[in-house]
Amino acid sequence: MSHPSVADKRQAFHRLHRSGCFVIPNPWDVGSARYLQGLGFPALATTSSGYAWSQARPDNQVPRDAVLEHLREMVAATEVPVVS
Repeated sequence: MSHPSVADKRQAFHRLHRSGCFVIPNPWDVGSARYLQGLGFPALATTSSGYAWSQARPDNQVPRDAVLEHLREMVAATEVPVVS
Protein backbone atom coordinates (compact mmCIF):
# COMPACT_ATOMS: atom_id res chain seq x y z
CA MET A 1 0.00 0.00 0.00
CA SER A 2 1.41 3.36 -1.02
CA HIS A 3 1.27 6.22 1.47
CA PRO A 4 0.54 9.72 0.20
CA SER A 5 3.54 12.01 -0.12
CA VAL A 6 3.77 15.35 1.65
CA ALA A 7 2.97 17.00 -1.69
CA ASP A 8 -0.15 14.81 -2.03
CA LYS A 9 -1.23 15.80 1.49
CA ARG A 10 -0.61 19.47 0.71
CA GLN A 11 -2.82 19.26 -2.39
CA ALA A 12 -5.54 17.47 -0.40
CA PHE A 13 -5.45 20.24 2.21
CA HIS A 14 -5.84 22.92 -0.47
CA ARG A 15 -8.81 21.01 -1.94
CA LEU A 16 -10.48 20.94 1.49
CA HIS A 17 -10.27 24.72 1.67
CA ARG A 18 -11.77 25.13 -1.78
CA SER A 19 -14.73 22.96 -0.80
CA GLY A 20 -15.74 25.21 2.11
CA CYS A 21 -15.70 24.76 5.87
CA PHE A 22 -14.56 21.57 7.56
CA VAL A 23 -13.78 20.38 11.07
CA ILE A 24 -10.11 19.93 11.91
CA PRO A 25 -9.37 18.35 15.31
CA ASN A 26 -6.15 18.74 17.31
CA PRO A 27 -4.42 15.46 18.23
CA TRP A 28 -1.56 15.67 20.73
CA ASP A 29 0.27 12.45 19.84
CA VAL A 30 0.52 9.74 17.18
CA GLY A 31 -2.14 7.59 18.85
CA SER A 32 -4.73 10.36 18.96
CA ALA A 33 -3.84 11.36 15.39
CA ARG A 34 -4.42 7.84 14.09
CA TYR A 35 -7.63 7.56 16.09
CA LEU A 36 -9.01 10.83 14.67
CA GLN A 37 -7.95 9.84 11.15
CA GLY A 38 -9.80 6.56 11.68
CA LEU A 39 -12.94 8.49 12.61
CA GLY A 40 -12.82 10.02 9.15
CA PHE A 41 -11.44 13.50 9.71
CA PRO A 42 -9.91 14.69 6.42
CA ALA A 43 -7.11 16.73 8.06
CA LEU A 44 -5.53 17.28 11.46
CA ALA A 45 -3.96 20.26 13.22
CA THR A 46 -1.36 19.83 15.93
CA THR A 47 -1.73 21.37 19.35
CA SER A 48 1.28 22.96 20.97
CA SER A 49 -0.23 22.91 24.45
CA GLY A 50 -1.46 19.32 24.14
CA TYR A 51 1.96 18.11 23.10
CA ALA A 52 3.72 20.21 25.75
CA TRP A 53 1.43 18.93 28.50
CA SER A 54 1.95 15.33 27.34
CA GLN A 55 5.67 15.99 27.92
CA ALA A 56 5.00 17.45 31.41
CA ARG A 57 5.98 20.94 30.21
CA PRO A 58 4.09 24.21 29.97
CA ASP A 59 2.95 25.41 26.55
CA ASN A 60 5.76 27.06 24.57
CA GLN A 61 8.41 25.43 26.77
CA VAL A 62 9.29 22.45 24.57
CA PRO A 63 12.63 22.72 22.73
CA ARG A 64 12.30 23.49 19.02
CA ASP A 65 14.07 20.29 17.94
CA ALA A 66 11.64 18.20 20.00
CA VAL A 67 8.66 20.00 18.46
CA LEU A 68 9.99 19.49 14.93
CA GLU A 69 10.59 15.80 15.59
CA HIS A 70 7.07 15.49 17.00
CA LEU A 71 5.64 17.13 13.87
CA ARG A 72 7.64 14.77 11.61
CA GLU A 73 6.28 11.79 13.56
CA MET A 74 2.68 13.05 13.29
CA VAL A 75 2.97 13.56 9.51
CA ALA A 76 4.61 10.16 8.99
CA ALA A 77 2.01 8.36 11.13
CA THR A 78 -1.04 9.56 9.19
CA GLU A 79 -2.31 9.61 5.65
CA VAL A 80 -4.19 12.91 5.99
CA PRO A 81 -2.75 16.43 5.95
CA VAL A 82 -1.32 17.63 9.27
CA VAL A 83 -0.88 21.35 9.90
CA SER A 84 0.63 23.16 12.85
